[in-house]
Amino acid sequence: MQPDFADWLAICETKARYCRLMDTKDWDGWADCFTEDLVLDTSPAGGQRIEGRDQAIRYVRGSIDQAKTAHQVHNPEVMFDSDGQGASVTWAMNDRVEMAEDRRAAVGELGHTGYGHYRERYVKCADGKWRIKSSQLSYLHFDSRPLPPNLNLP
Repeated sequence: MQPDFADWLAICETKARYCRLMDTKDWDGWADCFTEDLVLDTSPAGGQRIEGRDQAIRYVRGSIDQAKTAHQVHNPEVMFDSDGQGASVTWAMNDRVEMAEDRRAAVGELGHTGYGHYRERYVKCADGKWRIKSSQLSYLHFDSRPLPPNLNLP
């Protein structure tokens, strides 16, 4: 079975939901963007490699639950598998994060703006939805806003 434009569009809509749901902190909705066996690898961006959807959501939620965030993705490069049931996708991305006050000391910054790529695997699941099976984040450029030296943190 070969993929069609509807599959390409569904993958793009999955990633659009990913960004919106993460930024609005709808963690249950965000979870539905992934397979249960998700592998999230943010180590190229200074994070960790995490296996399992629930563990990945706990990790991300613990980092940005109270932060103000804006994630955008652009220019998807989609390569479908020959059977049409999987795809490798590279997205240009940028993110803006304003850390919550209680996390600033732990991360050593007020926030950041980053530009880079997501490299991901998508699979078409039994319910017909495309979900992210693996995701790797890397930055090409990262503007950190460091803590001022006289900032009193809790």
